[in-house]
This record gives sequence, structure tokens and C-alpha cells, in this order.
Amino acid sequence: MITSEQLSILLSDLESDRIERTIATRDTDKFAQAICAFANDLPQHRQPGYLLLGVNDDGSLMGLKADDELLQRLGGIRADGNVLPQPVISIQKLSLPAGDVVVVEVMPADLPPVRYKGRVWIRVGARRAVANEQEERILAERRIAHAKSFDALPCLEAQINDLSEEKFVLGYRRKAIAEDVIAANHRPLKQQLSSLRFFDLTQDRPTHAGILLFCERATYFLAGAYIQFIRFAGSDGTSAVIDEKRIHGDLLTVLQTLDLLIDVNIHQHPQFVSTLREETRFDYPKMAIRELLANAIMHRDYQSNTPIRFYWFDDHIEITNPGGLYGECSEKNFPSINAYRNPVIAEALRVLGFVNRYGQGVLRAQKALETNANPQAVYRFDAFHVSVSITQSH
Repeated sequence: MITSEQLSILLSDLESDRIERTIATRDTDKFAQAICAFANDLPQHRQPGYLLLGVNDDGSLMGLKADDELLQRLGGIRADGNVLPQPVISIQKLSLPAGDVVVVEVMPADLPPVRYKGRVWIRVGARRAVANEQEERILAERRIAHAKSFDALPCLEAQINDLSEEKFVLGYRRKAIAEDVIAANHRPLKQQLSSLRFFDLTQDRPTHAGILLFCERATYFLAGAYIQFIRFAGSDGTSAVIDEKRIHGDLLTVLQTLDLLIDVNIHQHPQFVSTLREETRFDYPKMAIRELLANAIMHRDYQSNTPIRFYWFDDHIEITNPGGLYGECSEKNFPSINAYRNPVIAEALRVLGFVNRYGQGVLRAQKALETNANPQAVYRFDAFHVSVSITQSH
């Protein structure tokens, strides 16, 4: 957060590659492009960039009266999944005699390039621009030095041929990158994969995220990267097994298989709401199961050889994933605080449409359960696992 004195310095300084002023209050595209550009930090200042709303080009104030709607709109840019990977931003309103100023502080990204709706935005002096191939490659190479998460590290046993070019080009790339950018893109496959954090050019190896997304035999390299599904006849693990499956392969295939599996196992039943009217209820809302499974896939520890367990009993469902709560998340602040063990996988699930809005999966699942008259999901945590249980509606 900045002080009024620091704001005065920003207002008096010339607009530069770290400062953008605007009198717009509803141009979400403009705001998101600016945030994306500051996060990419092409000049490598390693200092925050500032978007100042309510300020004229000459640094004078326009007399803005900032309301909660504007602040919420700005905050939504971080979580709506259009700016990927998620930037670190803070939003502050300062009230001065001549009007309000809303300051959006954007920290440089550890995993550039950052994209907004498939385009890499950068600052070129005092203006914004879409990065060219050379500029995007500089950002991708810089990312390697900052890669900290396991999914962004190279899988040293794998080769480029272990990835399916078809799954990348047809199944992922056109969802992640704007069509006009693809049309102008003549880079080799490795560079295209690298720009999305699926290939490490220095090691000449796919990253673990690349293996998970585009390798049909992902479990060859990451032994626990599958889901163990069991349908039991009774209410505990000693009951007879009705069905058992080992769901593996690339993540898109895994997620599509899970969708079909949920459809097959969910049952519907009539619910009388009056003597003359009935409604159709499901024993579980599909959306809730889907959200909880996507969360497990996104947050699990892929260094563990233990699979995600998806157990369907006759009166409840249990989903258990290896890896305890991560980062600043704790049992006390869950689910209001989010930390991503696998930021590249989290971004990919958003691109593929299996995550609609970051940080909202648990809340969306709880709302769906409530609407379907199910009890709320119950979470259990230990150092090595996160488990969630949902109970059948009646």
C-alpha cells in the first residue's frame, strides 16, 4: 500500500513503463491490459507498476468519487481467469481534496509471460503493446530462473515426442491464445509450448505440467497421476465393490472421463413439494462433484505416488487427494485464502473450462449442494491429505 506522499510523487512524475494514468472507470479491458503489462515487467525493474484511476494525463485529478462497484470490478480482474497466470495486485482508494484516486499496485510476475485473453501485453515506455515473438521469448526465458513450483519444472526423463502435438494444437492452444496471435505465430513447437510453461528450453525437456496435459502415459513419469474410482454397495470401505476404475492419461481425457462417470452414477428421484406438485431431485448435484474433483486435481501433490481417491458409497461420496493445505492456507482460513501448489495446472484447468473462477470452487460446490438439499460438504485435513465428504440428498 502507498501513502499519500508516495501518491503525490506518482502524480507529479511523467507517465512511464511503471505508471499509467486514466480517467476511465468502466473500461475493464484497458485495466486488465495494464495489469498484464505491469506483471510482465519487460524492462525488469523488479518493482511494482501502478495503474492510477481518476487521474488526467497531466497528473491532475478528475474529481472521481470511487464507489464499491468500481473497486469490486477491479478486484474481479485478478480472479476471473482472463489474466493468466494470476497476477499479485492490491487495490487502494485514497481520498484527496480534488477527488479520489484508485491505485492498483501490480507486482512483477514470477512466471511470465502473463496473458490477458490470450495476448501478452507489455509496457513500451509510456504505452502498452502486444509483445512480439522476441519479447515473448525473453519473458519465457526469464521465467525459467524464477520457476519454483513442481509443475513448472522440467521432467528430465521425458522428450518432446512424449507430448501429443495434436492435443496441444487442437485441444489447448486455440483456447489459450487469441486466433490472430496463432495466425501470426511461426515459432517451432517447443517455443510455443515454452511460452505456456509446458516446455523448458534450457533443459530441452517438457515440464511436469506439459506431461500432465499432453502425455497419454503421464503415469509413466508421474506414478501417482491418476484417479482411483471405486463404487461401493454399502456405506464403508468393507462393503462389496460394484465398480472400480483407474482413470489415467492426459488431464483433458481424465476430466472428460470423470464427467461421463458422474453422469452414469448420479440418480434422480421425485421430491414432493406439495400434494399436487413434485420436483426432480438428484442424489448429488453434478456441478458440486465436478468442482470438488477439479479442486483435487488442481491442488494435489504430484510428487506423491498416491492417486486421488474418488470413493462413491451408497449414502455419501469421499474425495481424497495427496498433499496437505499449501502455502498460507490453513484449516482456520480455508477456503477464504487460496494458494496454488500447481499454478500452471490451475491456469490450464481455467483455460479448458473446468474451473470458472479462481478461489470460488468450494463456495460454488457448497451452493450447489444447498440448492439440491444436500448437507454441506465436510472437509478433513492432515499433513499429507485433504479429504472432502458429501452426503446424499433425501
